[in-house]
Amino acid sequence: MGSVATGGQLGAVILAAGEGTRMQSQIPKPLHDLCGRAMVLHILDALAPLDVDRVVIVVGYQAERVCAAIEAGAPAGLELRFVHQAEQRGTGDAVRLALDAFDHFQESDDVLVIPADTPLLTTATLVALVRSHRRIDKAVTLLSATVANPTGYGRILRASDGRIRGIVEQADASREEQDIREINTSIYCFRAPLLGPALRRISAGNAQGELYLTDVVGVLFDAGYQTDSLVAEEHEVAGVNDRTQLAFAQSVMRRRIVSAWLARGIAMQDPERTTIDAGVHLHADTQLLAGTMLHGSTVVGSRCVIGPNAVVMDAIIGDDVVIESARIERATIHNAARVGSYSVVGPGAVIAAGEVVAPLRSLP
Repeated sequence: MGSVATGGQLGAVILAAGEGTRMQSQIPKPLHDLCGRAMVLHILDALAPLDVDRVVIVVGYQAERVCAAIEAGAPAGLELRFVHQAEQRGTGDAVRLALDAFDHFQESDDVLVIPADTPLLTTATLVALVRSHRRIDKAVTLLSATVANPTGYGRILRASDGRIRGIVEQADASREEQDIREINTSIYCFRAPLLGPALRRISAGNAQGELYLTDVVGVLFDAGYQTDSLVAEEHEVAGVNDRTQLAFAQSVMRRRIVSAWLARGIAMQDPERTTIDAGVHLHADTQLLAGTMLHGSTVVGSRCVIGPNAVVMDAIIGDDVVIESARIERATIHNAARVGSYSVVGPGAVIAAGEVVAPLRSLP
């Protein structure tokens, strides 16, 4: 199966029903922008190379808006299904609803479960998770992390043989359990035929009065199945629940993007002061001077020099173009053109090959 070890089909469930009240925003939490792309779309980008058979997305708050944004921005080739969780009754209930959108599971099929607020998750980690899960035919393998401050996370409870015997949420944890630093990231790979029956055995008898997906791990352990974890880097599985965490994720993602383009032959005068959105495409030998910001779906040709402090949004830039400290938005600039400092080239403008736009000029 593509980039993961052999086995049955692989499905995925994305939990995107939450409102995200701590964001203090009317924007649904899965749609908050991260380097020019909604958070939930970064997760779909990470999933796409795994040849996932079907992705079921559980929506709730502003469901129509979330569905429309995902359908418009999802990577090509993913089969998407949407399930509406009208009443927020917990992650266990959300996954139970999602399973109804899959066809009959075969014995060797697996399903990933990923919250929509973990946009730093990478393809490499997902591949490692599925491979680890399938290597010993486990019932569930989850991503865990060891953190300095586990406050707010579910704690991993281990049996004497090393298996995970359960997960206890912060609100239900004893003082001793709250001292545990290994936390659950809410990212799982389940053996699909076992998940439905296990969900039917959990209850809402907890501090939140919800059906916790975490309780499924204890159900599987008690039934004698293999339950294990793969330890992930803390920053990669960090959840985004407020503006501070979003800003942190933004900084990590920005550094990833910049590093990737440096490795592909793009020169940057000051990488720490260069911003490149996830949807930007650059060609080799282009130079980005300090303070340059490339946004949206901008495409830049070869051997260009952009900056310093240029802002380019959703533009098409040809080869050998020089853009000084200018602003370009939804415009097309052909080969060997030059845009002078403090110029503004606005939506719909077309700069001909070799044309020079004088400083302080606005087009159209």
